[in-house]
Amino acid sequence: MPPTGPQSADRALAILDAVADAPGPVGAKALARRTECSLSTAYHLLAPLTARGYLARTAQGYVLGPRIPGLHRSLLRHLEPAPRMADLLTRLRRTTGAEAYYTAYRGGLITVVDTTAPVTDAGNPFTPGRETRAHATAHGKALLAELPRPLRRRYLAEHGMARLTGATITSAELLEAELSRVHGQGFAVSIGEADPAYTCLAVALRRGPDHEGDAVHALSVSLPTEEFRRRPREIRTALAQAAADCA
Repeated sequence: MPPTGPQSADRALAILDAVADAPGPVGAKALARRTECSLSTAYHLLAPLTARGYLARTAQGYVLGPRIPGLHRSLLRHLEPAPRMADLLTRLRRTTGAEAYYTAYRGGLITVVDTTAPVTDAGNPFTPGRETRAHATAHGKALLAELPRPLRRRYLAEHGMARLTGATITSAELLEAELSRVHGQGFAVSIGEADPAYTCLAVALRRGPDHEGDAVHALSVSLPTEEFRRRPREIRTALAQAAADCA
């Protein structure tokens, strides 16, 4: 018997994740192995995922379907980013020569929503999707610094503070002091904390007093640390100007 209820939903989502994470099309047998279910169960779950457009079946296997881009557009709409955010990121990329990112906190999660980095750039350490390294990234620190302390503590308790490099802050007390500095100076920097070769710089986008909702937004850039050290003021100025353009 195929699973029903929550187990069925969990396995369907596991299949969707497996297809999304795969480098190419994935066959049903491979999906059954990866999600630890029977082949009949895999087919039972693949049918509605395909019918609803979350997946598509090709001769080589299953791939993400046409419903996925619509979900991303809906995410952007619900987050209510500044108008023409994509254009702003492109301009920031052109001005700094660094990859630019739009990140948001909402509902206890931090998400890298959009970036100028090509999807084929496997070496880039910051990719769209759920961010679990907020304590070690500039965009994460910029967002956490804007949160009330209870929400910040809850986020860190749920996601932890894994040591990613020798420079990663793993002490709650030291991170709290760092976030206080971030809030006071108006920008966050991470030098080799998430990836030993990269530096990222971020600013929170403070919303007007008439804005409703719990979302907090940030703009950031990342580039090799050696390059950042040659022109830190130039990078910081360009990022501050981009943030001002969002106001």
